Amino acid sequence: MRRGSAVRRPPRGHWIVLLLVLLVVTVALLFEGWTTHQVDAARTKPPCTRPIPREADDGKPLLRFGPNGVATAAMPPRTVALTFDGGPDPVWTPRLLDLLRRHHARATFFVYGKDAARHPGLLRRIVREGHEIGSYTYSGGDLGVASPLRARLELSLTQTALAGAAGVNTSLLRLPHTTAADTLCGVQWPAAKRAADQGYLVVASDRKDRDPARGVVTQHSQTDLGFREAEELLRDRDVKWFTTVSGGLGRPSFLEEVPVAEEVKGEGLIWSQRLGHGLLTVMVWTLTLTGVLGVLRMLLFALFARLHVRRLHRYRPGAPRLREVRDPVTVLVPAYNEEAGIASTVYSLLASTHPHFQIIVIDDGSTDATADIAEDIDDPRVTVIRQPNGGKPSALNTGLAHARYDIVVMVDADTIFEPEALARLVQPLAHPAVGAVSGNTKVGNRRRLLGKWQHLEYVLGFNLDRRMFEVLECMPTVPGAIGAFRRDALMGVGGVSDETLAEDTDLTMALWRAGWRVVYEESAVAWTEVPSTVRQLWRQRYRWCYGTLQSMWKHRRAVTEVGPGGRFGRRVLVYVTLFQIVLPLCAPVVDMFALFGVLFRDPVEAGLVWFGFLAVQVFTAAYALRLDRERLRVLWVLPLQQFVYRQLMYLVVIHSVTTALLGTRLKWHSMKRTGTADPYLLETPPAEASARAFGAPPDELPSRERASDLEHDRGSRP
Repeated sequence: MRRGSAVRRPPRGHWIVLLLVLLVVTVALLFEGWTTHQVDAARTKPPCTRPIPREADDGKPLLRFGPNGVATAAMPPRTVALTFDGGPDPVWTPRLLDLLRRHHARATFFVYGKDAARHPGLLRRIVREGHEIGSYTYSGGDLGVASPLRARLELSLTQTALAGAAGVNTSLLRLPHTTAADTLCGVQWPAAKRAADQGYLVVASDRKDRDPARGVVTQHSQTDLGFREAEELLRDRDVKWFTTVSGGLGRPSFLEEVPVAEEVKGEGLIWSQRLGHGLLTVMVWTLTLTGVLGVLRMLLFALFARLHVRRLHRYRPGAPRLREVRDPVTVLVPAYNEEAGIASTVYSLLASTHPHFQIIVIDDGSTDATADIAEDIDDPRVTVIRQPNGGKPSALNTGLAHARYDIVVMVDADTIFEPEALARLVQPLAHPAVGAVSGNTKVGNRRRLLGKWQHLEYVLGFNLDRRMFEVLECMPTVPGAIGAFRRDALMGVGGVSDETLAEDTDLTMALWRAGWRVVYEESAVAWTEVPSTVRQLWRQRYRWCYGTLQSMWKHRRAVTEVGPGGRFGRRVLVYVTLFQIVLPLCAPVVDMFALFGVLFRDPVEAGLVWFGFLAVQVFTAAYALRLDRERLRVLWVLPLQQFVYRQLMYLVVIHSVTTALLGTRLKWHSMKRTGTADPYLLETPPAEASARAFGAPPDELPSRERASDLEHDRGSRP
C-alpha cells in the first residue's frame, strides 16, 4: 500500500460491536450457568426443622391456599392420577405417551421449563394427545432455598417456555425434591404458600403403599424405573380410571391458552436458550481446541528448535562444504526522524568485523537532525542520501539504486549490531539457492516491564518461530532490523514493494515465490529498540498485523503453486492464519469462558488447566532463553504477561482484521525513538550509557574486551 494513498482513519465503531458480542456472550454464559445451577445455585434441600401445619397434614396430596387457610383434596376411589416428573425427555417421554395411548389413559406431566424449551415438539404432543402439563420449575431449583430472584424466575420462565413451546400456561405446580404432602416441611412450606399466592395448585403425591383402588396421585420419574412402575400400575384391574389431576377433581383443565404476544415472548426465550446452549458447546470445544493447539505449538517450538540446534552442530552427509563469504557488502539504513539512535546504529556497523562494506544512510525527509548527525560521522564508508519523504520502501529502493555490491544488508535506524553480526549474517549466502537471510533480533530496552514482555515475545515467539521455519524451509519474514539479501534477487522481484505496510514480510514472500530460499542465521545478533509505551506498542503491532494480512492476501495464490513458493504458501499461510489470526480472534470469548469457569464452575479445574498451560509455556520459554544465551530470571514476568500483554495483542489482531475487512487503508505509524536499543545500556553507568546513546565515536566507547566481558557475564551472546 502506498503511503500517499493510506489516508483513511482506522475504524473504531467495531469496538462497540465487540463489546456487544462480549455482552451477549456474558449474558448467554450466565443464563446457561444459572440454568445448570452454576450461578445462584439452589439444588440442595436442607433437612426439615418443622413439620407442615396440622390442618394440611391429613395425607391428601392436593393443596390450595386461600384466605381461610389451606384446603386439601385427593382422588376419588378407583381413580388414579398418573403424574410424571421431569423432561420432556427425548427418550422416555415418547415411550410413556405410547404406553398411555395403548391403555387409553391420561396423565399429568410436570416438566422443566428448560427442557420444554429444548423439546417443544414433545410438549405439543403431550397437549395434543389430551394430557395435562404442570410446572416442575424451570431448572429443578429448590424454591425453599432459592434466592427471591431465582424463585420468581423459576416459575415465570417456565410459564414463558410453555407459552413458546405449546401456546399454553398452567396453574399446576410440583415443588422439586418433594413427594408426599408431609415433605413440604421446613422451608418448603413458605415456598408453597408463595407459589399459591401466584395462583398455583400445589400437587404432591400419595404414599407408595397406598392402595390404588382407594384413589391416588402417583409420582413417577421419566426413566426406565418410572416406565416400568407405570406399566405395572396400568394393568391393575381394581382401578377404573387413569386420568389427569383436573380429570380426577372433575373440573376443567388447568391449562389455558395464552395470547400471541406471550407466544412470541416464549419463542424468544426458546431461541435464547438454544443460543446459550449452543454457544456454551462451541466455547467448550473452542477452549479445548485452542488449549490443545497452544500446547502443541509450544511443544513443536521446542522440537524444531532442538532439530535446528542439531543441524547447526552436526555435519550432514551430502551437505556442500561452503566457502566463507568475505565479499563486500552494502548496508542500507533507511531513517526518518531517528536522531536519537542513528549515530549508535552507524557506529555499531562501523565496528563490524566484516572486512569490506559500504553504509548508505537514506534520510527519508526527516524533520529533525537525523541527516546532519549521520553526515557528521567522519568515515569514508558512510554515505548519506537525502530524499523527500516517500516511505520506508522508497528509501530502501533509493539505497538499492546506489548500492555498489552484490550483497545488500537492510538495517533499521534503531538497531545496534554486534561486532560479528554482519560477517555472520552473510555466510548462508554462500549457498547459491539462498536469496535472503534473517538475523537474530533482540530487545535492547528491556529494563521496564513492557520491555521485558517484548523481550520474552522476541525470544519465544519470533526467534523460536524462525528456528521452526528454518527447519521447515518456509521463513515468512526477514525482519527490517537485520536481514541480508542478494542484490539480483531483490531486483528480480522488483525491489521493495510499497503495496503493504509490512514491506519485510511482503518482500520475503515474493522471494519465496520467485524460487529463492530464505534462511535464519541465529548467531547474527542485532539489538533493537521496542516501544516503551502501550500506545506506541499498539500502533506498531497494529501496523505489523495489518501489513501481514495485506501480504498474505497479496501472495494467497502461493498455496496453489509448485516448488519452493508452493511449499512456503501451504505451510506458512495456513500456520499464520490459524495461530496468528483465528486463535487470537477466539481469545476474548475463551478468556470470558475461563473467567466464568473460575467464578462459577470449578475453580480448581480451571486453575489446573491454566497452570498446566503456563508450565508448558515456562518450559518452552526457558529452553528458548537458553538457546539464545539469555538469563532465565526474566521468566517471572511470564505469568503477568498472560493477564495484560496477551489481551493487548489479540485486541490488536481484532482491530487489524476489522480494518482489513472494511477495506480501510491504514497510514504508516512512526515510533518515537529514545536511543535505548544499545545492549551496553543494560550494564553501563548512566553517564557512559548516555554518551554511547548519543553517538560517541568508537574510541570513546567501552573497550571491546570490556564489552565482551559484560556480554559474557550476562550470558546473552550466542
